[in-house]
Amino acid sequence: MSVAWCSIGDVRNAPTILHLDMDAFFAQAEQASKPSLRGKAVIVGGLGPRGVVATASYEARAFGVHSAMPMAQARRLAPNAAYLVPRGGFYRSISDQVMGLLRALSPLVEPLSLDEAFVDLEAGGAAWDSASARSAGTRLRADIRAVTGLTGSVGLAASKMLAKIASEQAKPDGLVLIEPGTERALLGPMPVRTLPGVGPATGDHLRRAGITTVDELAEAGEDELVRLLGKAHGHGLYAMALARDDRPVVAERETKSVSVEDTYDVDIHDRVRVELEVQRLAERCVRRLRGAGLSGRTIVLKVRRYDFSTLTRSETLRGPTDDPAVVREAAARLLESVDTTGGVRLLGVGVSGLADFTQEDLFAQAAEDRGEGAEEEIADEPAPEEAVPVEHRWRPGHDVRHAELGHGWVQGSGLGRVTVRFETPDSAPGRVRTFRIDDPDLEPADPLPLVRRGEGEEWMAETVGGAGERRAGGDVG
Repeated sequence: MSVAWCSIGDVRNAPTILHLDMDAFFAQAEQASKPSLRGKAVIVGGLGPRGVVATASYEARAFGVHSAMPMAQARRLAPNAAYLVPRGGFYRSISDQVMGLLRALSPLVEPLSLDEAFVDLEAGGAAWDSASARSAGTRLRADIRAVTGLTGSVGLAASKMLAKIASEQAKPDGLVLIEPGTERALLGPMPVRTLPGVGPATGDHLRRAGITTVDELAEAGEDELVRLLGKAHGHGLYAMALARDDRPVVAERETKSVSVEDTYDVDIHDRVRVELEVQRLAERCVRRLRGAGLSGRTIVLKVRRYDFSTLTRSETLRGPTDDPAVVREAAARLLESVDTTGGVRLLGVGVSGLADFTQEDLFAQAAEDRGEGAEEEIADEPAPEEAVPVEHRWRPGHDVRHAELGHGWVQGSGLGRVTVRFETPDSAPGRVRTFRIDDPDLEPADPLPLVRRGEGEEWMAETVGGAGERRAGGDVG
């Protein structure tokens, strides 16, 4: 069990909590490693029939593409974009570099994902007032650019909630500092969806009650919010509306469960659609589980119905697993016992009882189905070459090496052919060649490291927009 370190959860008088959020991380990493994609629309995600967008570059967002969007819809909006399958190991290697820079600032680093984390600058002695906090944030952004060639946005505030809001305002490639004492004035006119935990369903519920801004939340009062949303959610939301957030930055937390959930803009009434959503969530959960190097033995299904009632069902397996087929099957069994008549507004799938090993033969029959789901397991690196059918070895965006032409990446494959663009992170945009999928001179390869670039050469300054420091809450940048 890991030891948890945390900052003291009290009210600060200096903006010494930092939130870092890398800009369109997966897509930006792909643009950095593929010269021909720089400045182009890039969309990373699952390319199967039920695939969703993991990350869209800012060029793709101009067409209306965003994360969690069905890939089919993204293709309609941006038909000429580059569509790539994620390279989990490559992103993790960059994330490790970024997290190392954060830990050099403070022992209290709370990672939220590969590309996002909180840092308590006060605990590490890196900042104690507004000026030193801004200096630390500016230096961090420069160090990330120097080490990885990528950009990240930084928010600085006296609480975690406000630091995260500040980093959202800073995007892309900027820094926003919120001075203590200015929080209420800053938050007041913002939409309620700005606050953590207010998704589409809660936002719509509040809108029907005539509450659309944070100021209106505060004016409604705690009792009214408890009546509308329930005790826990109502109390929490009222505190956030008043800019109260004393949550500490917690480092090295022991992971107790891994879960994913989606809240739907419109309640789902079709039972078949509910079943498909549960299957998709199960696959996403397993990708996150594998990304953390974990497995688990208890599968949990969460269903929030049209009337806001929430049901959970769980099933404990004989041993820990990270097999997507096993998790899908268990989630489907759990759904059979849930009545979804009237509509569903939220679905979630989780895995608990975690371990750092798997029981390979948990369900022998699941292994027989693995070929059907292989293409959907997009967050992980390909299995060893001998275990992958030749037609599944060529994933768009993944690295290859040709005996004569060198390093390249897969642009696409089909009809027994694979198209490869030959280029490296430090080359000019490369040429394109097409081969038979069983060409003996072509083989999968490991990603090449990104090239560190000087400030004058940095292509991302133009691609992302180089927003720099900005002002918030009366702060003079």
